[in-house]
Amino acid sequence: MISYYLPSGSKIGVGFQAHELANALVRRGHEVDMFSECPPVDGALYGHRQVHLAGSLRTFRFAWALRRFDFRAYDVIHAHGDDYWLWRRRVPVHVRTMHGSSFEEAGRVPGLWEKLRMLLLGLSEVLATAVADVTVAVSPATRRWTPWVRRVIPNGVDVERFRPDPEKTSSVPTVLFVGTWRNRKRGRDLAAAFQQVVLPAVPEARLQMVCRDAPDDPGRGIEVLGELSAAELVEAYQRAWVFCLPSDYEGFGIPYAEAMACGLPVAATPNVGARYVTDEGRAGVLTDLGSLGDALVRILTDEGERGRLALASLERSRAFALTSVVDEYEQLYRR
Repeated sequence: MISYYLPSGSKIGVGFQAHELANALVRRGHEVDMFSECPPVDGALYGHRQVHLAGSLRTFRFAWALRRFDFRAYDVIHAHGDDYWLWRRRVPVHVRTMHGSSFEEAGRVPGLWEKLRMLLLGLSEVLATAVADVTVAVSPATRRWTPWVRRVIPNGVDVERFRPDPEKTSSVPTVLFVGTWRNRKRGRDLAAAFQQVVLPAVPEARLQMVCRDAPDDPGRGIEVLGELSAAELVEAYQRAWVFCLPSDYEGFGIPYAEAMACGLPVAATPNVGARYVTDEGRAGVLTDLGSLGDALVRILTDEGERGRLALASLERSRAFALTSVVDEYEQLYRR
């Protein structure tokens, strides 16, 4: 397995998904080695091959550095990125998972250099579809820039860990956010909507933010939780009344699926990942940024609606059970 990102060195969702998938495969009796720029992950069940790099442009140099490894001992290469220089056949089966589109992100990321970097990564994603034997998208809309990719396998959530626990639900109305304060996750915009709309209507409400780049004092009613362990994150979902991530782009959006597996209503802006995970809003609330505060007030104050959304979330989350995702990948590995 190839993933530049891992939870040991990055909070990007691709790394978490690669880690979870690799562990699940080992539990089924497979032998898995992870090739990554990040250091080993505590508690990982799989082997680890660190690709040491220094300096700038490491995401591009990581892809080139993979060429020096001999993969012939493996039955499968499963890449979560950066395999676009592995042109000649090296193993019986080469699978590539597209976790989103860098072309989409290029239109939203600030800064000319970052836009250029995303465009180059987008080109590498197109090249990767020619290198791999089979390419998988994590949501239908991820195929927009590579429409020849036919197969969709969603990201998976371990529903044994991410599950409802009513006894842990907070006694006060609580909104949970998982993401970044700046850029496309739009934590700052959620904080503003919470203070301007939610607090006047629900004065006892609080917003908990799993976020590493928020200011020290984000405002009244807001608690910054910082970086959480895997167990602490599950408990944060279980405490909350509603989950909100108003990102302007997600290829999938793993936190949506995690929240839903914990039986949480989800409120989101209609990015392509949120639309897919919530089944076009049938298992959640999709609304524009300007109406987000009003949507949160309705969920927090209407117990019946909150219960209906919680049941819909839990039902929809079964489509993203990690066991089912591993089943589908095993079929590709054995093709």
